[in-house]
Amino acid sequence: MHMKKKMNWFSVGRLVNTHGVRGEVRVMSHSDFTDERYKQGTELKVADTPDGQGKMVKVASHRVHKQFDLLTFEEYDSLQSVEPFKGMQLYVSEAQLSELAEHEYYYHEIIGCAAIDEEDGTVLGQIYDIIETGANDVWVVRRDGKKDLLLPYIESVVKNVDVEKRRVYVHVLEGLDE
Repeated sequence: MHMKKKMNWFSVGRLVNTHGVRGEVRVMSHSDFTDERYKQGTELKVADTPDGQGKMVKVASHRVHKQFDLLTFEEYDSLQSVEPFKGMQLYVSEAQLSELAEHEYYYHEIIGCAAIDEEDGTVLGQIYDIIETGANDVWVVRRDGKKDLLLPYIESVVKNVDVEKRRVYVHVLEGLDE
């Protein structure tokens, strides 16, 4: 008897509200590749939790409005049909996470990693947030008894990312640790 590998689901956003009367939903995204995530025809799961039964939906359209992503799903074309989705999460299956180029990571792979000083191996803290600046992302490290450390995701700072061991080796440039 062999075990079926459990499918992992990753949240790409939260359905914060409905939008208009034609079944459009307003999504607060926390995915770094929204164009890809919400491509027409993409299958997503709407559920409360990653392991929840939920409902499978297929993206029919995607547009950006203010800081939200507006989506419609095939066969959900009225306000009533999407009303129950309010407050739910949108999940993408692990199988659909496309292969990323080298040195590209998903948010869920980085958040929760320990940031380690590559010089002396000390643990600086835990990465708990990623800020998109437009130029390069900034990884936010929570530290005990000190202000958060902001690490720009650039070659001279982030030296090695070990997703398996949940460790990020960094070089703290002078001036970063003010």
